[in-house]
Amino acid sequence: MARIALLFVVALVAAAPAAAEVPKAPSGLKLYKPPKNLKTYEHGDLIWARRAENPLPQASRTWTLLYRSTSLRGKAIGVSGFVMLPKGKPPKQGWPVVSWAHGSTGIADSCAPSRDPGGPYTAYAAPQFGAWLGAGYAIANTDYEGLGTPGVHPYLVGRSEGRGVVDIVRASRQLDGRLARRYVIAGHSQGGHAALFAAALAPKRAPELRLRGVAAFAPASHLDLLSRALPTFTSPSGLSSLAALVLRGVSSVYPQIDPSQIASDRALALLPRVDKVCLGELGEPTAFGGIAPADLVRPGADLEPLNRLLARQNPNLRIAAPILIAQGMSDTTILPFTTNQLDGELRARRGNQVTYLTYPGVEHVGIVGAADRPARRFFRARLK
Repeated sequence: MARIALLFVVALVAAAPAAAEVPKAPSGLKLYKPPKNLKTYEHGDLIWARRAENPLPQASRTWTLLYRSTSLRGKAIGVSGFVMLPKGKPPKQGWPVVSWAHGSTGIADSCAPSRDPGGPYTAYAAPQFGAWLGAGYAIANTDYEGLGTPGVHPYLVGRSEGRGVVDIVRASRQLDGRLARRYVIAGHSQGGHAALFAAALAPKRAPELRLRGVAAFAPASHLDLLSRALPTFTSPSGLSSLAALVLRGVSSVYPQIDPSQIASDRALALLPRVDKVCLGELGEPTAFGGIAPADLVRPGADLEPLNRLLARQNPNLRIAAPILIAQGMSDTTILPFTTNQLDGELRARRGNQVTYLTYPGVEHVGIVGAADRPARRFFRARLK
């Protein structure tokens, strides 16, 4: 009888999920340079990883990783990111995952959040990260294509962002076998845009996973409408930095877009800085922050080819999982009228389940904290 009991215990231990054996990453910034044999990997395969310092006390372990994804041209590429694991014992089916799509940081490699997981581009969401970890969720944060890794980051090109957001969930489960198949996607600003594209791609991109919902905080949308409205913004604004990122990102993957034919002489002279510094420096008065959006465009420039491409990046998509959108009504970065319009478009698509929350007096960064409790209730309901 004792022997049977012992065998039963051994069987239970053997069946329990365990941390995977992790391919060791090279030192320093070599982590971000993928190997040459990427064709031997499937999208979402873990290439390598290394331990990082925990930026939050609620995390038991933090990893910086490189995983295989796919560029817009169908080429196998490496994409970087970081993963934080919760403390304690995982539930029977493993820790659920929140795939976090980060907001705008810039295009330069130094702007990749995984270079500093506790840095300024994730610190504003630290209370939410801590709460999610405390609730027993793992967090996977992609850097997106070309941000930190070779190539130019296709800023606000939806399919590129979405692939990175979904593929890191696959890679995270190879990193640690105690992660569950079920997950939610969440993101802010650029990341809200990325989250919606990722949720639309997810069923075909990773059919073995179980997407339970998507939360988009102040998601970027209707970029073509904003492009057409540039002449109305006649004072220097942070929108100028974002417009420069859009032009650089879109032109990197659509060769028919020539910045020299679109940007004014002043904007064109500053454009090389986009590849060298992050959003904060781009927004300084000596850079794009000193230019009114109306002064970004070359007189007589034909913006219609660009606007048609931007219209294709609108996240008006059919999404099988429930959708939560939150928007601050004092937001001067993602203008509320664009999110109001996106809400109507998403609801008009058959099968979409949309909850739209608005917050008077809340600005762009504050929306993540303002909508924290409803978002956590949404996660609990979807991940239980």
